[in-house]
Amino acid sequence: MEIRIRKADEHDYPVIFSMIRDFAAFENCSDRLANSLEQMQKEKEYINCFVAETHSKEIIGYVVYFFAYYTWFGKSLYMDDLYVKEEYRGKGVGRSLINAVIDFAKKEDCHKLRWQVSSWNEPAIAFYKNLGAIIDDIERNCDLIF
Repeated sequence: MEIRIRKADEHDYPVIFSMIRDFAAFENCSDRLANSLEQMQKEKEYINCFVAETHSKEIIGYVVYFFAYYTWFGKSLYMDDLYVKEEYRGKGVGRSLINAVIDFAKKEDCHKLRWQVSSWNEPAIAFYKNLGAIIDDIERNCDLIF
């Protein structure tokens, strides 16, 4: 499948936010989604995102990332979401998106890329292990929501 990966811009936010809602539903966490399209537009300077689009310019996936600093590694990138529309999964779209983030991290001289995967999401776990990712069962998420 031929797709193009490009940096997202504000015009893409409605489609991206629609996929964010789909992702929250996929994770059975729709009730925890507190973001909105209006909030994304207001906070656009903090959004780093690549989108995957078809030759007809349909956005079929996205990946959101941000810089982080880990004391054990130094400058790093954190991948918050990697989502591909269901009908396009298994066609290399996710791999293209994560490779865009990996290439960006290397270009920016990052030492590590970190992300999360749900413990029940076996296809994603297999995909990430196939990339060479180390999946840590030791650390747990701690969120303080304001």
